[in-house]
Order: sequence, then structure tokens, then C-alpha cells
Amino acid sequence: MFDICPANGPCNLRIEILSGLTVALALVPEAIAFAFVAQVDPLVGLYAAFIIGLITAIFGGRPGMISGATGALAVIMTGLVVLHGVEYLFAAVVLMGLIQILFGALRLGKFIRLVPHPVMLGFVNGLAIVIFLAQLGQFKVPGDEAGTMIWMQGELLWTMMAMVFLTMVIIYLLPKFTKAFPAPLAGIIVVSGIVIILDLPVRTVGDIASIAGGFPDFHIPMIPMSNMTEIIDTLTIILPFSLAFAAIGLTESLLTLSVIDEMTNTRGRGNKECVGQGVANVTCGFFGGMGGCAMIGQSMINVNSGGRGRVSGISAALFLLTFIMFASALIEKIPLAALVGVMFMVVIGTFEWSSFRILSKVPKSDAFILISVSAITVITDNLAIAVFIGVVIAALVFAWNHAKHITVNITKDEEDAKVYELHGPLFFGSVHNFQQLFDPENDPDDVVVEFKYSRVSDHSAIEAIDALAERYIAADKRLHLRHLSLECTELLNNAGDLCEVNKIEDPKYHVADDKLS
Repeated sequence: MFDICPANGPCNLRIEILSGLTVALALVPEAIAFAFVAQVDPLVGLYAAFIIGLITAIFGGRPGMISGATGALAVIMTGLVVLHGVEYLFAAVVLMGLIQILFGALRLGKFIRLVPHPVMLGFVNGLAIVIFLAQLGQFKVPGDEAGTMIWMQGELLWTMMAMVFLTMVIIYLLPKFTKAFPAPLAGIIVVSGIVIILDLPVRTVGDIASIAGGFPDFHIPMIPMSNMTEIIDTLTIILPFSLAFAAIGLTESLLTLSVIDEMTNTRGRGNKECVGQGVANVTCGFFGGMGGCAMIGQSMINVNSGGRGRVSGISAALFLLTFIMFASALIEKIPLAALVGVMFMVVIGTFEWSSFRILSKVPKSDAFILISVSAITVITDNLAIAVFIGVVIAALVFAWNHAKHITVNITKDEEDAKVYELHGPLFFGSVHNFQQLFDPENDPDDVVVEFKYSRVSDHSAIEAIDALAERYIAADKRLHLRHLSLECTELLNNAGDLCEVNKIEDPKYHVADDKLS
């Protein structure tokens, strides 16, 4: 039914399972924290991490990638929960999943290829900073009866920092001696043992919230859907949120897939991942979970620990469920310092430090895009918006640069007519330069515009050709348009009769124009 082990290498089940255990331990505080952000019960976040992690590990398009409840989604879930309650959140998550399934079924995942490399770097760097900032919250403790959080001080702070540092040292040094055991898991076990044996004053998972619970129950969201009016009203509420959830979830998942592809020198299947994410979120909504998507931090832990196949993701989900149902008392004793140390090493491994070196070597536009996407990711904590803005900037830069590439060679033909031989694309960005190439007032009576080495791309280009024809007609000159595609000649209003049609030599391509739809 699915490739349980990676197709391009040997399958080490022991490493896969141990890597899954490491990921599961790191998922616990993250899922609880994101549940608090979304203002839902901690178990709602934990159930989401289990359900989404399990289903995407089985049916997703990227073996080794970890999915679960994420902060990017939790931030915008808060508004829906506060205004309408958690039942509307469950319904919105179901609809989110259906949208994601449709996205994958239409094979739209391929559009992730349009994300330029500077945007990818900005996404990775911004997310690394977001992960780092999220860990700083673990250095706070309740300051009064109202639960106001204040920074740690004194012995508690120094002990926390020492244990974080020790965890990072273990993760850094252990692979230099052996790779038979995941270094992050070793760090968690050693630091937990030291804290328990020496009874050190540190915060533990249990200090955040209890993770004890049972198997998630099937639950149909309790929302008004008894008649058409109520259905329309409910959809009016949840649809905008579901669209936002789906966009952010797919953006983070597909970009994380690309990062893991690059790290493992393999290729995931984007459309299959979209469907897998959708099925997971639909299931999550019907079992009381808050929904989620791919998690780059946990995915990095998994890959760096040796997890490459589906076993690691399945193991992580099943271990997490085991913690919830049977081992909550044990897991709640794990010091947060160990988990923070693991995530700090993830930050170091995720951040593209080479981007500092290349900033002065790449075009200024690429450097601007990289920095902008990173900054927007950190400021808004909305990956979809950051990536969208980065792609838009990159597209505008591309259009601006290619607008300069339209040139002309001026010659005369055998009938002594002036020939403008165009080179380069004619589109909305190059229309202004195109218009400046011609001189109707001083040109001879016969003028030929040769499009053999040019391409008309959009409606703006068609309008520019029509406008050029009007200028020559007003000057009482004869204009000839050669080697335009048949599609172009059909779209021209004023210059259609000026086209010299040669069905054998004329090019064939599509023009982006609403008239053809």
C-alpha cells in the first residue's frame, strides 16, 4: 500500500523507531503550546499531532517528513475560537481538509516549483528564527496567582541554561563517536536522568499541562446545519478561515517537503502530500483535533536522527498516543531544558548560515527578497503571506528585468520597405519600450514589423500592437505585421487586416487573454 522504507537506501527499523521516539518527545510541549495559542484544551493539540502525524506518515507524499499541530495555524485559529467556539474550529478544519484534497486532486502542488530560491532561503531562515523565539517562552514561569509569566531568575535560570547547554553538547558530540543511536534522544535521556537523580530545580513537561487522556473519540462538530439558511450562515463563518488554514497549511507543507528533498537528495510527491494533508485534517476535525500541517522543526529532528522512511513518522504518532494513554506520568517528568536544547540545535541546523556569505554576491533584488521573507515570517508568523509577498516581488523583478530585453534590428527588404525585426518577449512589462522603438512620422510609406524572433505573451501586448497600427494609419503609412501567431491575429481589433498570414511559417503558441476563455 505504501513504501514503508525509503526507496533509495537501506531500511534501519531500529533507527527509524528511535527517531520516531525522539520526535514524539519533542512534539509534546509544542502541541501543548500551540493549543494554548489557539485557546483550546491541550489534548486538542495532542490529538491533532497524533492524527495528522499518523495519516500523513502513511498516505503523504514525503517519507520522513513530520506533520502535526503548528504555530502558524494556531495563531489564526484563535480568532475563530474566541468568536464562535471550538466546535466551529472543528468544522473549519474539516472544510480545510476538503479544500486541500481538492488542491491535490487538481494537481496544483506543482506550483511550488514557482517559488524562487531566495524565497525558500527566506522561508527557512524566518522559520528558524520563529522556532528560536518560541523556545524563549520556556524560560518564563508564572509570577503570581493570576498566572502572569515572568522571566526565570537565580538558580532556576542557571540550572535551565546549564541543562540546555548540556543537551546541545551531547547532540553535537555523540555523532562524532557513533551514529547507532539518535543524538537528540540521547540528550533527552541523559539530561532527564541527571535532573531526576540530582533532583535539580527545573521546569518539566508536567508544569505546562497534564497530557493524560484516552483514545480520541469520533465527534461530529456541533454547529447549526439543520436547514439551508443555517448551512449558508455557518459556511459564511468558517469558509474564510478554512481557506486561510488550507493556504497556510499547504504552503508550509510543500516548502518543508522541498527542504527535506534537498537535505535527503530525494524527491517527494507534492500532489500526494496535499491529499494526505487533506485526509488528515478531515479526520482530525471529526476526532476533536485542531488541525495542522508539516513541521519543519520536527522534520529536521527526524531526518538528522536518521529517519528517512514512513516508519519514523508512524512511530512518532504511535509513541505520542502511548504517552497520552499510558505514560503521561513518566513523560511529564522530562525537563523542558532537554527539549529546548533539542530545538535550539534544530534552529542551528535549519538556518541557512551561508545566506550571510552570499548576500553581497547575489543580485540586490534577491538579497532584498531573502531578507523580506525572513522578516515578514517573523513579524506576522504567517508563512503563506510571507511566501506570497516574496513570490510577487520576485515576479515583478523578473518582469522588470525582461522588459529591457526587447530590442530591434532595422533593415530593408527587397521592396525597399523598412523592416523592424523584433527580438525578445512582448508583454505588459516591455510594452513601454516596444512603443519607443518606432518612428511613424519619419518612417517611409511601407513598414514591416517582423515578429519571427519575438513572442506576444498577453493582452497588454495585443493592445500595444493595435496602438502601433493606429499610429501608422494616422500617419498614412502602410504597416505589415509578419509572423504573428494565428491566435494573435484573431485578437487584434485595429491591426488584424495588417497581418501577413503564412500558415506554414507562422508560430503557434497560446496568448494569455480573457477573450479566449
